Amino acid sequence: MQFTRRAALAAGALTLAGCGSAPQAQTASPSPSAAPSASPSPSPRPGEIVHGPRDRAQVALTFHGQGEDQLVRTTLAVLARLDAPVTVLAVGSWLDEHPGLARAILDGGHELGNHTYSHADISSLPTAAQYAEITRCADVLRRLTGSTGRWFRPSQTPRASAALQRQAQRAGYPTCLAYDVDSLDYTDPGPAAVVRTTLDGVHNGSIVSLHLGHPGTVEALPELIAALRKRGLTPVTATTLLT
Repeated sequence: MQFTRRAALAAGALTLAGCGSAPQAQTASPSPSAAPSASPSPSPRPGEIVHGPRDRAQVALTFHGQGEDQLVRTTLAVLARLDAPVTVLAVGSWLDEHPGLARAILDGGHELGNHTYSHADISSLPTAAQYAEITRCADVLRRLTGSTGRWFRPSQTPRASAALQRQAQRAGYPTCLAYDVDSLDYTDPGPAAVVRTTLDGVHNGSIVSLHLGHPGTVEALPELIAALRKRGLTPVTATTLLT
């Protein structure tokens, strides 16, 4: 199912943009202060993004990507029925084991990103190993989809250190994708708790952390998405939210 991409051109917290009448008698050279000023250059995107623009009534549902094949396909079917595009940050070794899911995710109108190759505690690894984890997953994404994806999310840590951000940038990911709402669904608290925890923290521009491979998360999705829409919040991909 193809999802309608909403234009996201309003200025927000994460992006910056970046004539008078001639005299009748004498023509004077304009003073330096009268010269038109050049438009400011856009500010560079930060090395890590935690949330999107707070003046935009959208939220990005982002999934840490690994799980049993059939459960993931069930998740995709539920999202298709709900017409809710999401961003999946995929573990490379999981995609190696389930290569068909990469195309299924993209064909469903969702987007894929990088969540390291082996889902190791990346913050504890030496610099060279961090870089290898990122690039190895990028290679899998490129082989299966033709693209490395736009976003990198580090594994087993909610935030990327400055050093890890540099390794992600070396690997072709200028910005790490963090989140400001943790659903805690990986603790398997039950669907009602997943909905409640998410709604308690969500705002305009929020990036929500969810996980594939957890039945309670799948069960929570219809109620969660309905509640977001009731608040006027539209689920979109991370790229739509942040562009």
